Amino acid sequence: MASDRIGELLVRENLISTDQLREAQQDQRSTGKRLAYSLTKLGILQETELTDFLSKQYGVPSITLDDFEIDPDVINLVPREVASKHVLIPVQQAGNTLIVAMADPSNIYAIDDVKFMTGLQIEPVVSTDAAIEQAIEHYYMQPEETASYQEVLGDLELDDIEFEDSMDDDFSLVDSQNEAEQAPVVKLCNLVLVNAINKGASDIHIEPYEKSYRVRYRIDGVLHHEMNAPLKLKNAITSRFKIMSNLDIAERRLPQDGRIKIKMSRGREMDFRVSCLPTLYGEKIVLRLLDKENLQLDMMKLGFEQAPLAEFKEAIHRPYGMCLVTGPTGSGKTTTLYSALSELNDDEVNISTAEDPVEFNLAGINQVQMHDDIGLNFAASLRSFLRQDPDIIMVGEIRDFETAEIAVKAALTGHLVLSTLHTNDAPSTVNRLLNMGVEPFLVTAAVNLIVAQRLARRICKDCKTPDTEISPEALVDAGMKPAEAKKCTPMKGKGCKTCSDTGYKGRVALYEVMLLKDPLKDLILQGASTTELKQEAIRLGMSTLRRSGLNKIADGMTTVEEILRVTATD
Repeated sequence: MASDRIGELLVRENLISTDQLREAQQDQRSTGKRLAYSLTKLGILQETELTDFLSKQYGVPSITLDDFEIDPDVINLVPREVASKHVLIPVQQAGNTLIVAMADPSNIYAIDDVKFMTGLQIEPVVSTDAAIEQAIEHYYMQPEETASYQEVLGDLELDDIEFEDSMDDDFSLVDSQNEAEQAPVVKLCNLVLVNAINKGASDIHIEPYEKSYRVRYRIDGVLHHEMNAPLKLKNAITSRFKIMSNLDIAERRLPQDGRIKIKMSRGREMDFRVSCLPTLYGEKIVLRLLDKENLQLDMMKLGFEQAPLAEFKEAIHRPYGMCLVTGPTGSGKTTTLYSALSELNDDEVNISTAEDPVEFNLAGINQVQMHDDIGLNFAASLRSFLRQDPDIIMVGEIRDFETAEIAVKAALTGHLVLSTLHTNDAPSTVNRLLNMGVEPFLVTAAVNLIVAQRLARRICKDCKTPDTEISPEALVDAGMKPAEAKKCTPMKGKGCKTCSDTGYKGRVALYEVMLLKDPLKDLILQGASTTELKQEAIRLGMSTLRRSGLNKIADGMTTVEEILRVTATD
């Protein structure tokens, strides 16, 4: 369908005015692109309005490319030159059919081209020129484009950043090292790190596959595709990150762990914890960002509510006993423990921690890094701590009976012990300790309090709006009482530049605090099940993880969808 014909139809449908059409046509002549591109670029039409209109005119479905994560294997079916020439992009393969997003689905020459080179039946769907061109830029990242990294790096002012490398002068694999030190590789690796900092990522995943090399960022707990790095630079990029984190680039068969430290402008420091894992098509690298400036140690700001916070503070201020924080990996357990240590830390107490790894350095606290390969594990460290005149001990994780036994004995002999466990909720932690071999009477005597936690994404403050799609019935199904559901106004994020159109920015913790009161201790001694312990804890006033999440919904901090994602039904 010709551009002039599209313009006439848009005017006839009263979607644009004649003056707006002339403005778009003038822009089209200056840019050389299609009319649809100019209409969205100038803001005359929203992309959704244009795709809906084109869908009706062409008689094919419309598609929003931002809603899709296209498989690299599908992208590789169509060369970039063909995609750019015909303004199209492959979206999904289903058996012998390839779904292709096109700006002009009536272009039979483009369909024939793609059908010929792929050998597949083509099913066209329509999208806007701008959306397709943006997707082409996003998914097709060729090695020859490395020259453009210089422009991006310049925009990010990387001159303000100093990377502290640690490498051996007598390095044996000279070729690998030289390749890793080539300017394009160095700039690309720096760009990956700095982009992650700017976007507030917590982890970077660099993943090799047979035909692609993917980079993803974990932002607010969810992975987002960042880019496809040049495949031919795979080994060089891996070597570069290994050199930066002082790892052995000659060792490609075994996992390795290291650390990168960078200094940024205005004295800001950033640590990256690096893990290399050999996979089928090369080494996957995961970098965990450790930003001291973003370490939140104020318990009120973590997400604690008043009553659970009072119980938690009362327990950590006892002279002895054990406080346990539970939850899956990445649920913020370490941050909660650090906030407790920060409150307890003063000149009158001796605090020692055994951690694997030490994520943040805390002034005034003796932190010990575990090294299992030389026998320095949690149990060995705990034994040493007890000969160091301790007041407060923090154990990174109780993983076995030996560590649990020493921790319990320390809690019973006048020391405050803080530690973590991997369990689903607070009541199940008791049975986890019993399954490890700890006697029930020791659990009831030693444990003061158990905290279970999860992290839920916060609604972006800049685009927060009432969620009219969530009915009171849906809130009741989630666990709210009917009267409470009627008063509640669920919120959501529409999506904006601040939150990269996700609707979420930052995270808030959900807490389940179980104080071991006498009725609970009696049940433990009687061999009660996890369900019985949970029911009794709720009767005694414990707020569950789901209940904590519902309170956050009522306060407009997060969404129903997010709470259903991270918590289970009570």
